[in-house]
Amino acid sequence: MNETLKNIAERYSCRDFADTPLTDAQVYELVGAALAAPSAMNRQPWRLYVVTDKALIDELDDEGMALLAAEEDKAAYERMMSRGGKMFYDAPCLFVIASDGSTYSALDSGIMCQNIALAAQALGLGSCIVGMLRVPLSGPRGAEFKERLKFGDGYDFSIGILVGRAQSGKEPHELDRGKVTFV
Repeated sequence: MNETLKNIAERYSCRDFADTPLTDAQVYELVGAALAAPSAMNRQPWRLYVVTDKALIDELDDEGMALLAAEEDKAAYERMMSRGGKMFYDAPCLFVIASDGSTYSALDSGIMCQNIALAAQALGLGSCIVGMLRVPLSGPRGAEFKERLKFGDGYDFSIGILVGRAQSGKEPHELDRGKVTFV
């Protein structure tokens, strides 16, 4: 099987990261893959923030879990608790994609995120795309966290992706070919 197609087929959402930090070379490769993402009219409406400060990742995690615990609807909190009680699964690296809110920025951010996920798989790393980062970034300490992440003016959270060495494996999700219509 073609190596690219193999990486697509074998990628899964890792929720069990080892303590091992990424090497500078791995981060460099992942950043290169992210920046190679296409965007509508090549506007590149994003900013990429690479967080390897484990204490900051843990602080975002703790704040997010506390905010989920305080919500009236406990579904998201209970789901996180059933997965070990961590929003970011002890990942050593968090890529945060912020966008300028322009027409195609959400789509373009998603493409960038997928590039990171596939590059991580190609490098033998695990990844997990995380929208839940919106919880601490939109909470009472959101402005503080955005400042610490060095968000630029006019940019807001779009999507995040955790990357690290997987502690254990998992099968990718089953393909549901019933969701496809050929015309």
